[in-house]
Amino acid sequence: MPEPITRRNLALGGVSLLAGSSLASPSRAEFDKFLGIGEGMEDFWLATDAYIYGYPLVTMEMTRKIVTNVAAPVGTRAPMGTIIRLREYPNASFRDVTAPNADTLYTTAFFDVGKEPWVLSIPDMNGRYFLMPMLDGWTNVFQVPGKRTTGTGAQTYAITGPGWKGTLPSGVKEYKSQTSIVWLLGRIYCTGTPEDYAEVHKLQDAFKLVPLSSYGKPYTPPPGTVDPSVDMKMAVREQVNRMDAVSYFTLLSKLMKDNPPAAADALQIAKFARIGIVPGQDFDASKLKADFLKRVPEVAFDRIMIQFKTNKEVRDEKGWGFTTKTGIYGTDYLMRALVTAIGLGANRPQDAIYPTSLKDSEGRKYSGANKYVMRFPKGQLPPVNGFWSLTMYDADYFFVDNPINRYSISARQNLKSNPDGSTDLYIQNESPGKDRESNWLPAPKGDFILMLRMYWPNEKSPSIINGTWKIPPVSKAMA
Repeated sequence: MPEPITRRNLALGGVSLLAGSSLASPSRAEFDKFLGIGEGMEDFWLATDAYIYGYPLVTMEMTRKIVTNVAAPVGTRAPMGTIIRLREYPNASFRDVTAPNADTLYTTAFFDVGKEPWVLSIPDMNGRYFLMPMLDGWTNVFQVPGKRTTGTGAQTYAITGPGWKGTLPSGVKEYKSQTSIVWLLGRIYCTGTPEDYAEVHKLQDAFKLVPLSSYGKPYTPPPGTVDPSVDMKMAVREQVNRMDAVSYFTLLSKLMKDNPPAAADALQIAKFARIGIVPGQDFDASKLKADFLKRVPEVAFDRIMIQFKTNKEVRDEKGWGFTTKTGIYGTDYLMRALVTAIGLGANRPQDAIYPTSLKDSEGRKYSGANKYVMRFPKGQLPPVNGFWSLTMYDADYFFVDNPINRYSISARQNLKSNPDGSTDLYIQNESPGKDRESNWLPAPKGDFILMLRMYWPNEKSPSIINGTWKIPPVSKAMA
């Protein structure tokens, strides 16, 4: 599930600044001295490039291993090729995944199309908003069936792997994956009422995912095989970041055998042969100097995270940070790695944008000790074709316990407008009063974070995508 940056402080000095610098810099000798690497600086930087390049594929594999390491579906996990159907929104006690949402019920699965295609059957969604993004091993969203793209009628797709050629049954459309690993990360809109839960559960149960050889026949997913060596508690990102360079590149090289790089990556990939990384072959660790290997993961990850501050594609508008460059990355390997680190599973911007705010309009960290107002001028509520919501998180990106059990606010609350047509959202710890409670987003007593979800945002003006719609700032209320 999408997981924004949470508990890692961005180390933007020292190594990070060096890591973001140009290799053509005249201070190369100073880099040598600072990093304590000695000879082989060219290979060191090439190794960090390779680490950044492979970060999405390694992270996807580690995510897959944890999500599928169960014998039968349970909670947010299920064996390979088995659909995970989340039945309700989490509450404030939920701690499995950071930045949960209370707008869509996830319907997801990992499956391997390396040996044969898999067929996904989507039922008639009866006009309900949904999307079924499919990610390859490199985190590219290669197809997105859903209300925006394919409508809400019944539809069936065969997801085929690299090099597959064959004939599909009538009425089945082919979606080609570049990699053997495929992650179906579906979302179905739900209001959260008991009645709507029941309706969505019926729809979830009607989804089918089967190997092509079993299509049209009775099929029961086989039980999964549990690997006791897999750490099921430590966060995926932490497990990836703790890998030493040899282990990391060994896994990356193994994964590239079944999950080949894109054709557009040929020039970049060719450079990595010098340090023992060749697609289709095992990693040759003898090509890398041992004296700097231990520094590669640290410096490479800092190069990734510094993009949060320096990449021009990451916008910062009046306290709201977001990017519209997600889902499809081309050869922008740093952006692809950054989104993997802070929001694995991100949609294409045409499907969803997630502006996040840690500070108010004056640049001060949010605190429940204060009261805040977010004012939308008349006719300027978030312009979307799907839905929007504003979610409250504590400092660790979890829901906030509150007396009205409201974790996000949206048009579902029948928001009240001001006499001039504007709409105020009251963001504070205590109720703003019964007459304003419909517009109240409860905050904790301590620090908090806000996330605005915009599903299927307008592509024409007004639009957050082209910059013709701006997110209103969140201001401290006047005493």
